[in-house]
Amino acid sequence: MRHAKGPLLSIDVRDNSSETVDIEETLSSFIGGRGVATKLAFDRLPFEADPLGPDNRLYLTSGPMQYSAMSFTGRMNATAVSPLTDGIVSSNAGGFVSRHFTGAGYGAVEIVGASDELLAIHVSDDGVTFEPVPELEEATVPEVSGYMDAEHGLDVEQIVCVGPAGENQVRFASLMTTESRAFGRGGLGAVLGAKNVKAITFEGDSAPEVEFPEAAADVHRDAATSDSIMKRQGTTSVSDLANEVNGMPSYYWSELQFDGIEGINGAAVEEKKYKKGTCSQCAFACKLPTRDEETGLETEGPEFETTFAFGSNAGVDDIVDVMQSNELCDIYGMDTISCGNTIAAYLAAEDEFGNAELIHELVEQIAYREGIGDTLAEGIARCHDELGVDDYTVKNLDFAAHEGRTLHGQGLSYAVANRGADHMYSTFYAWEYPLVDSESAFPKEGLEGKAPAVATQENARALEDCGIICRFSRSIMSPDRLEALFDTGYEDLLEVGARVVELERAFNNRRGFSAADDDLPYREHIEGDLDAAIAEYYDVRGWTENGIVPDLGEPAGSEASADD
Repeated sequence: MRHAKGPLLSIDVRDNSSETVDIEETLSSFIGGRGVATKLAFDRLPFEADPLGPDNRLYLTSGPMQYSAMSFTGRMNATAVSPLTDGIVSSNAGGFVSRHFTGAGYGAVEIVGASDELLAIHVSDDGVTFEPVPELEEATVPEVSGYMDAEHGLDVEQIVCVGPAGENQVRFASLMTTESRAFGRGGLGAVLGAKNVKAITFEGDSAPEVEFPEAAADVHRDAATSDSIMKRQGTTSVSDLANEVNGMPSYYWSELQFDGIEGINGAAVEEKKYKKGTCSQCAFACKLPTRDEETGLETEGPEFETTFAFGSNAGVDDIVDVMQSNELCDIYGMDTISCGNTIAAYLAAEDEFGNAELIHELVEQIAYREGIGDTLAEGIARCHDELGVDDYTVKNLDFAAHEGRTLHGQGLSYAVANRGADHMYSTFYAWEYPLVDSESAFPKEGLEGKAPAVATQENARALEDCGIICRFSRSIMSPDRLEALFDTGYEDLLEVGARVVELERAFNNRRGFSAADDDLPYREHIEGDLDAAIAEYYDVRGWTENGIVPDLGEPAGSEASADD
């Protein structure tokens, strides 16, 4: 099986030390990316670790596909205990940093401890250097990029950093790379910020040479020649369909359609797009560099989830206002979904839907934890009581746009996903709109037959995250191509994905998660027996009726990690 290569680089910022550890067995079993990071966390990260404490470990990993020149592979993974969900969370980002990461020659990088001074960590194939950077305290993401360019000649694509939100431990702060690409969900930026690390940079020329089969060239050709609407509108291309099927959450989830959809839909975004944008090596080029000529505002995006969170859910129907919210989140380093949804909760409490000026003020207040921003920086699950609004989260993670009250299988997926209410964990919405061939699709309503299908799609998404392969390759990356690219059978690949999901669940079980956490705040809107579907899902997984993974034994490094 083709897998990532290189040792684990373990960096302890308590004493600015580093060491390399042979992880060949882990790489060969879990391929790379999310799988390798999850296994390392399971073995090395104390289960009781405070997400914002020194014992939490942040893992950065790439996969074997990052050694290729194939489309859909400009991605990288980050994993840690989430300060938002309190469970293990993996998030991956596009852009260009993954090639620089592999050039440094490591299979994984681990950050542990907490520094007494604000640091930048420089990782190369020559080793690790630590740079105190007090001048970057509360610097924005572009300011970090400017510093690294001026002082070290490093490009934006070589940097993973946090903005003020990460330093201030906003629970949905993002890790940022290439200035506008985010390891978005779960607050991993706050983990790095709590370690007092402002940035990590990567450079080198030590990526392993790996031969790929003809399938890689076929994928690249099909990406280049595809006439997908995503090349023009990105993920916002689904906006009108979602609205048409009563699947566009609006006004803090109080409505299922948005009257102002034409102001924030794919056509509105396409009108502002002024050039092509892409990730490393990718010919699909679905990114959205946008510009408003009247104001001079430029940003990358917004994508569909952002037009929902800062658009329909906030009662905003002007794409320029959403573009401004998107840009502010990139500058300060925050997940647009959680930031927008949490602001929508405040707007609901204050009857201020549609107030774009207030929204932009709140983004900044959250990033610096000023005024009401300090409360909102905790996220919906922790502040909804104070605001007097409903808690629209699962496992403390707020919902993505794809509406589980309309797409009931997606609702089931939100309930059982280890990460919480995240659409990317199974992408089951694609089988219910549907965005796949009709013979593979499911009806939107009901849960019949969906529990096993949700588990299968979770396994497939976990495999992609091990690869690492972009979600948007769905119509191009067929099972036979995956077999050729990974050099093993498709069922064996899905089994790797299943083991990743199981390890995440086992890790969370040890932190106290159980069936009680697999629920929806709107279960009465789901047609069918949700409890029975969840039980069927557990049975497919081989877990107990309480959502517990049968004992996997003690992790190999559990005793050592507890003493670190």
